[in-house]
Amino acid sequence: MIGLDTSHVVAFTQLLNNPEAQYHVPGAQVICAFPGGSPDWEMSWSRLEGFTQQVQEFGVKIVDSIAEVAQTSDAILLESVDGRVHLAQFREIAPYGKPVFVDKPFAVSYRDAKEMVDLARKYQVPLMSSSALRYAEELTGVLARCEKETIVGADTYGPMAMAPTQPGLFWYGIHAVEMLYAILGRGCRRVTAHRTEDYDVIVGEWEDGRLGTVRGNRRGNNDFGAVVHTTQGSQFVDVYANPKPYYASLLEQVMILFRQKRSPLDIEETLEIVAFIEAANLSRETGRPVELMQDG
Repeated sequence: MIGLDTSHVVAFTQLLNNPEAQYHVPGAQVICAFPGGSPDWEMSWSRLEGFTQQVQEFGVKIVDSIAEVAQTSDAILLESVDGRVHLAQFREIAPYGKPVFVDKPFAVSYRDAKEMVDLARKYQVPLMSSSALRYAEELTGVLARCEKETIVGADTYGPMAMAPTQPGLFWYGIHAVEMLYAILGRGCRRVTAHRTEDYDVIVGEWEDGRLGTVRGNRRGNNDFGAVVHTTQGSQFVDVYANPKPYYASLLEQVMILFRQKRSPLDIEETLEIVAFIEAANLSRETGRPVELMQDG
């Protein structure tokens, strides 16, 4: 595990290392970790010591370098909360060719994301990145009951707090964007953002004519959810209706990556999600539609 400055590391370590944990995910253990941390972001450095102590309670050895994690482990959870450092950290571990899960945000620019994907191809690294909300049990359940070709649109929503080091939607908006892509898949060509001090609405136009919206709230509503529109009707997704944590559902998918050395989520979709967010961020500033970047 690389990066111990997010609560995700405690959740993942407990689910993997504690067989008595509710929703325990078998098949792997976190054996060592490099704390990392970003000294210029309080949300990173202020939490580093506490989370480091908590993962040690599950038997995790703290090591002095990223290289030691890569050498010792069969697979790697890149958990650093600061998306700015992911490219540099991935550059260090990619030559080892081991499966890597990168927690959100995958990167905070399309350029960085594209370089990471290119490095993964060069070194044949099985690579995956995702928000846990994509795998919320109620969302995957609704999608399993829908025929893909009947989905004509979607509206997702969630909290959209901003962070000074993670541009625009890369911090919390990424969760609702990830849900939108879980529903509609790849193929967005243009994004238009509307914002006020307290709210954002981002409209994505898909190549086949479908529309998907993301509503971000900074006031009055911190819930996640979605509405899936099909040719037969519209279905509300209450992500809180199932008690199973999103992180457990995500971790089960990560174990597919680790066991089979292939990602259950196409990294090209993750790359498009970064392009979507970058376009939305630009549209938030200009008020104009922005085409998605589709190449390096």
